[in-house]
Amino acid sequence: MSRRRSTPWIHRWSRKLIGAISILGALLTAYLTVIKLTGNSVVCTASAAGAAQSASSCNDVLSSPYATVFGLPLALFGCLAYTSMAVFALAPLAVDNEKNRDLRSKLENWTWLLLFAGATAMTIFSGYLMYVLAFAIKKVCLYCIGSALFSLSLLTLTFIGRTWEDAGQLFFIGIIVGMVTLISALGVYAQVGGGGVATGGRTTIPIASTAPQPGIGWEITTTSGEAEIALARHLKKAGVKEYFAYWCPHCYEQKQLFGKQAVAELEPIECAVDGKNARPQACVDAGVKAFPSWEINGKLTSGIKTLEELAEATGYQGPRTFKYKLP
Repeated sequence: MSRRRSTPWIHRWSRKLIGAISILGALLTAYLTVIKLTGNSVVCTASAAGAAQSASSCNDVLSSPYATVFGLPLALFGCLAYTSMAVFALAPLAVDNEKNRDLRSKLENWTWLLLFAGATAMTIFSGYLMYVLAFAIKKVCLYCIGSALFSLSLLTLTFIGRTWEDAGQLFFIGIIVGMVTLISALGVYAQVGGGGVATGGRTTIPIASTAPQPGIGWEITTTSGEAEIALARHLKKAGVKEYFAYWCPHCYEQKQLFGKQAVAELEPIECAVDGKNARPQACVDAGVKAFPSWEINGKLTSGIKTLEELAEATGYQGPRTFKYKLP
């Protein structure tokens, strides 16, 4: 008389564990998405100086050009990926195994393949981002590392969470998905940075393609014309205040619109505590919550402004042959 082999505990709990980790990942990336879209700073729960340094590093990473894909926060795509993984893991559990055994069996088979493909893609992409973090941005981001560990955990659980009968098929899927993911990542980030391109009589400003210099930011590479310098002098005379942070790529783009000489006329207020000539208290007193921010006629407004917008908002009457435009 033979004894029926019991199901390993990891096989019984794998889908629930995958679902739980995916939900945590979705919440984490949703939080980072909101932070990115609102221009706020991440919260670090560590203590003392280590907390401030960790949060600063995370903010530097979230403000880098690598944190945006197709004009949207990278974290948003991560949130969608984690949400999909949660659906794939938990959907079959909602089907009654007694009443719809065939349907549940088909769902489990298909979703296991989707889980493996998704976890493989997420792990490969996270690995690439860890490489970028270490060698391009050169910052430590605990949120990013946490997300990478989530992805690796999902792949591990997917691999050991059931008995795979065809290891060759699994290996083939992993190779194909991994190659497609890596090639796609390289293709997307190959477009980060680059020089200005002349378009319609104006030049598209170069954007940041590397990590900012600590305390200083990126070097302004555009040259101001007569109109940019005249507008900058007008803004200063009108009492307009500019609140920037050296690590903010949007602040850098705003400066690129003006050019090096005009920015010197503006004398923007540095809000980052570790920035050169920082005046963080002035930023706090003004109620600055996002960068760049402009205080015009006593009202605070955030976001990159075209030079035409600034001219209209302040009654500028000088030349408007501005040289640059946003990408």
